[in-house]
Parts: sequence; structure tokens; C-alpha cells
Amino acid sequence: MRPTKGLIPFFMPIRQLRIVNIYNTYMSQNKQQSNPTSAPVPPKNPTSKARYKRIMLKLSGEALMGKQQFGIDPERMMEYANQIREIVKEDGVELCIVIGGGNIFRGIQSDSLNIDRASGDYMGMLATVMNGIALQNALEKTGLYTRLVSAVEMQKICENYIRRRAIRHLEKGRVVIFCAGTGHPYFTTDTAAALRAVEMNTEVILKATRVDGIYNADHAKTPTPNDTETISFSQAISQNLNVMDMTAFTLCQENKLPIIVFDMNTVGNLRRIVHGESIGTLVS
Repeated sequence: MRPTKGLIPFFMPIRQLRIVNIYNTYMSQNKQQSNPTSAPVPPKNPTSKARYKRIMLKLSGEALMGKQQFGIDPERMMEYANQIREIVKEDGVELCIVIGGGNIFRGIQSDSLNIDRASGDYMGMLATVMNGIALQNALEKTGLYTRLVSAVEMQKICENYIRRRAIRHLEKGRVVIFCAGTGHPYFTTDTAAALRAVEMNTEVILKATRVDGIYNADHAKTPTPNDTETISFSQAISQNLNVMDMTAFTLCQENKLPIIVFDMNTVGNLRRIVHGESIGTLVS
């Protein structure tokens, strides 16, 4: 007669019994560690001046090039990492990042290479993973804890995207880097940023660029109604401003998620925005 599942047979040798006990102890500890309700939450800085507590930072791949024409500028990468460290370590901001891949490959370039659009977009997703690995390494050199999360399954390199797990990482003070876009072709990393921002319940999207706000087709600063450089979603649509692609933009508008477009190459701008200063252009 076969023993009942879950029970230890009385005739099991002592050595095997010890192995079973060790295994059960390990599984019990592992279950407690993976349980989101059992892990302690790091205390927030009571003296923080941060206006926003949870932020989505959209970094373009082109911004990582610095003065280069291709690839990653290590000095620019570390400059960004140090700015990010300030708001996470000193202000207690919960930060998630979506990173582009335009410094390596853009899906829209596929036509010139005689590659179909879907294949080109998948190549672009891989480029964002490469940037994500580089950014993760730079952030960890500054003393931050990070998680690289991919929309495409790559277990040897990064975690698969699970919404509740990603939120728990943020609550634990880890910087969550989202790569591989949405995991589907025909969607940009701007759309991925908007989607993940809504899913992570962030208060704002900070779109880091190489210019100090939103410009129109004539490369002139967009007219704004007041000194705080603020425009509405409807104004941005009517003026056909290139804030984000329309899918991402509509997602932000429907969920009342503000977007701040700013120049991250100016050191200190990121923290000033987090503290509530009017930097760049606010779309709300």
C-alpha cells in the first residue's frame, strides 16, 4: 500500500528523514521570504522634501549616448545614476524606470534594413534589455538596490514582469527597471512607460530628454499660459506637440497622469522636480 501523500513513511531511513526535514525547513523559510506581507518595509525619510513619493522616469536610449553617435557614454550613465541615487536614498522616492533602446537599435529603422516591422521591434526590445543591464550596474555601483524586470521572458538575465511583485520591490526601496517595452511589437517604450506608470500607481511620469521642455515643429518653446510652463492635454493635442506617441499620451490623459518633460542633462534638475520646483514643461 502506497503511503499517503505528505506523510513520512515509518520505514524511511534516518538519513533520508533528515534530508526531508532539511528540505521542509528550507521551503518554509523560502515561502516566508517570498510572501509580500512578511518582508519589512524600509522606513521613509521624515525630513524629505519630496513632493512625489512614487515616480516613473522615462529614459530614452539616445540620452545615454552623451556626445557619442552610438552606444552608451559611461560618464553620462554614471551622471544619471548619481542623480537617481539622490532622490531614492535621500528623499525616499519609490522609483521605477522605463528605458529605451534608440542608442542601439530602433524598430522603425527596420524598413531600411529590409526587416519587417515586428522583427525590428523585437530587436529594439533586446536593445532596451542591454541598456537596462548597463543602467542596473551603474545604479548598484552607487549603493542602490535594483531589479531588472522584462516584459519578455529572460530568466537568466532578469525577472519576468509580475505587477504585484514589481510593486512590492518599490515598497522595499528597490529601483525597478522595466525593459523590453510592453513585450509586443508596434508599441513604443513611451507606451510602455505610460502603461507601467498606471499599473504601478505612480503620481507622475518624468520624461527625461536633452531639451528643457516641449518644442513645436518650428523648434520654438511651446507657448504656455503662465510662468509655470504648464499646458493641458487638449492643448498638446491641438498643437500636435511631440510629447509622446498618441497611444501613450491617450493612456496618460485617460488616467489623469501628468507628464513632465525636462532636461536631465542639467545636473540637479531631477531632484528639483521631485521637490516641486517648476522645471521643464508640465502636461496635465
